[in-house]
Amino acid sequence: MRIHLKIRTQQKCIPFDHQNLLTGTIHKWIGWNNEHGKVSLYSFSQIAGGKASSAGLQFPDQTSFFFSSFNTDLIKKVIEGIRSDPTMFHGLTVSEIIIQEDPDLSARNLFFPASPIFIKRRAGKNEEHILFSDPRAGDFMKETLITKLTKAGLSDDSLNVVFDTTFPKAGTKKITYNNVQNRASWCPVIIEGKPETKQFAWNVGLGNSTGIGFGAIK
Repeated sequence: MRIHLKIRTQQKCIPFDHQNLLTGTIHKWIGWNNEHGKVSLYSFSQIAGGKASSAGLQFPDQTSFFFSSFNTDLIKKVIEGIRSDPTMFHGLTVSEIIIQEDPDLSARNLFFPASPIFIKRRAGKNEEHILFSDPRAGDFMKETLITKLTKAGLSDDSLNVVFDTTFPKAGTKKITYNNVQNRASWCPVIIEGKPETKQFAWNVGLGNSTGIGFGAIK
């Protein structure tokens, strides 16, 4: 299930590195729970429509983002949290919640990122960030998605996940989160598998760290 949140902005400038603030807001709305620090069965998009200026991102009167989860009870918690306190940060306030049920994805394989897709793996003592151009990227995305499917009690032997590297605007984005720089991919993804598996990925996102704002797809 997905909720689309319409946001009043007060036309304030938002820092470029605001992903930790958005994540903190999500965690505020979820409230005390057992989700923090575990494999996340949810994802959320970037805030839409900002225009870069020398001071940060400028938004018009309204903007939006979405939050998705395989767990409908978690969606309900977020909605309750928003209704209790719709404020976010830097003057942003939720003005409307729109609920979207899982779509029929049986005839669809191509998905576009709504936040950068982050893939990381340990290489000795170092952490390697895997980008869309790396031939291992699809296997790693599949591996992480299988972990989430297993956590949810699901499986799909037909699953395959790859970046669509033919996309002309494919690229990378550097996201700083809590003073740590992360290099992630901005590239469409092809998901082959059961329709319910594609719905699952549509909700929980792809790659690592979906619980802090990476890997949401649309």
